[in-house]
Amino acid sequence: MNTTFNPNLCLELAKEKLINVVVLHYNMTGRMTMRSSDGMSYLNAIFIFISIAIILENLFVLTALLRYLRLKRWVYCCLANIAVSDLLAGVSYLLNICLSGPNTFLLSPQLWFVREGLVFTTLAASIFSLLITAVERYSTMVVITSENHSVKSIRVHGLIALCWILAGLVGFLPLIGWNCVCNIDKCSNLLPLYAKDYLLFSLILLGVTLVGITGFYCTIYYLVCTSAKRVVVTSHSRHSFHLLHTVIIILGTFIFCWSPLFVVLLMDTTCSPGSCTIPLRLEWVLALALLNSALNPLIYSFRSSEVRKAVLALLCSACTWAGVPLPVSCRQGTDITSGSSNESSLRRRSSVRLSRALSVRSPLTSISSVPSQ
Repeated sequence: MNTTFNPNLCLELAKEKLINVVVLHYNMTGRMTMRSSDGMSYLNAIFIFISIAIILENLFVLTALLRYLRLKRWVYCCLANIAVSDLLAGVSYLLNICLSGPNTFLLSPQLWFVREGLVFTTLAASIFSLLITAVERYSTMVVITSENHSVKSIRVHGLIALCWILAGLVGFLPLIGWNCVCNIDKCSNLLPLYAKDYLLFSLILLGVTLVGITGFYCTIYYLVCTSAKRVVVTSHSRHSFHLLHTVIIILGTFIFCWSPLFVVLLMDTTCSPGSCTIPLRLEWVLALALLNSALNPLIYSFRSSEVRKAVLALLCSACTWAGVPLPVSCRQGTDITSGSSNESSLRRRSSVRLSRALSVRSPLTSISSVPSQ
C-alpha cells in the first residue's frame, strides 16, 4: 500500500473530476491485476444467455400465476414475489454484464454503486421473500388459528412491501454513503468501492436470515413428526407436505448456489487491500449464484401441480395465438382441439376449461389444515 496516498486530496480531485475514482480504486486494491480478458468473451456470452433465460422463465411463470391463479391465496403471492425477484435478478445481471469490462472505467462512482447495488438488492429480496414464505407457513401449520382471509392477505402484502424496502436499503447503502471512496485501506479487493465493513454487515444480515429460514422449517418438521396435538393432520396432509418440500428444495438450491459467493466475499473482508489471494474468481461464483434464479421457475413448475397446470395452459394459449401445432399435453390436459378455425374461441375455451379444472383444486394449497376462504 502506498503510504503517501492522501484521502483528502483524492476527494478534492474527485469532486473536480480530475481523477477517475473507479480506475484508482481498481489499481490500489489490486483488482486490476485480477482482471483477465482470456475467455471473458465466452463467459460473457454464457452470462447473457443465462440472464435472458432467467428473464423469460420467470416472466412466463409470473404471467401464469397472474392470469390463471390470480394470486387468490397467500402462497401464490409468495411464489409471485420470488418470481419477481428472480426476474429482476436476471435484469440486474444483464445490466451488470453490459456495464462491465472496459465499460467499468467509464462509470462514475454513483453509477458503479447502482450497478452493484441492483445485484445486492435482488439477492436480499430473494432471501427476504423466502423468509416471508417460511414465516407464513410456520404460522399456518404450527400456530393453528382461525384467521380472516383478508387480514392474512393484508399482512402478506405488507410483508412483501417491507421485504423490498429493506432489500433496497441494504443494496443501496453504499450509494447513500456507506462506502470507501478514497479510503483505500477500508476497501474490498473484489468490489473495490465497497467498504469491507459494509460487506461484512450484508453477509451477517443475509446469513442470519438464512439461518432463521432453516430454523422455521426444521421446527415445522420437528413439531409435525413429534406432536400430533400441535399440528392438525388431515387427509390432505400429503398434498401439504408436497408443497412444503417444494419450498425446502428452493431454499436448499438457494444455499447451494449462493454459498460459494458468501464464502468468497467473507474471505475478501479478512484481507488487506492489494494483498488478498482468493482461489475462486468472482465471475465463476457469480455464475453459480446466477444459476439459482434459473432453477427456481423449474422447481415451481414441476413440484406444484397447480402452477404446472397454469404454466401448461399459458403455453397452450401461446401456441394457439402463434398458430403453432399444439403439444399432445395441451390437447389432453386442457382439451384444446385444433379443428376450430377461430383462434380467439380456442383461447376462450382453453381458459374456461382451465378455470374449471383449477376450481376443483385442494383447499390446502396454502399448507394449512384449515381451508382458505
